Amino acid sequence: MVQVEHTQKETPHPGESRKERVDRELGELLQGLRVAVTGVQVLFAFLLTLPFAAGFNKVDALGHWLFFIALLSAAIASVCFITPAAQHRLLFRTGLKEKMLHRANGLGIAGAAGLAIAMTSSVALVAETVINAWPAAVFGGVVALSSAWLWFVQPIIDLYRTEDDDDEDVKS
Repeated sequence: MVQVEHTQKETPHPGESRKERVDRELGELLQGLRVAVTGVQVLFAFLLTLPFAAGFNKVDALGHWLFFIALLSAAIASVCFITPAAQHRLLFRTGLKEKMLHRANGLGIAGAAGLAIAMTSSVALVAETVINAWPAAVFGGVVALSSAWLWFVQPIIDLYRTEDDDDEDVKS
């Protein structure tokens, strides 16, 4: 599982207790996962019906591999995105909310990676089937690079820049 650790701690809102902060953060995380889970479930449903479509038997070996990569990635992303809600029900009133929050954060990152792979493979599959193999690589690459940059690289750069700014403030 992918998890980004950093030393910077979020400061609570004024007058907010530790429990209130954890409750707020969990609510924010679950709200974000609700958005992602809808998208991955629509993609997953589409992929589940694809082999039963009339023209699927015309898809070549590369297309079949792209399909299975997309299907598996969408399934893994679904599991990662749904797990926090299922665990929340199982761990309700056990005092493990903060542990669950940290676990859910890692699962959200892993789910986003799975969704990026599923989207990349799906776009490449459609492009490979409709156009040709080399445009499939281009279009799949555009989706892969876009999701990698916007979902992972850019936030990690921001995180390290913020930590560097905090270090500079301490030195001065």
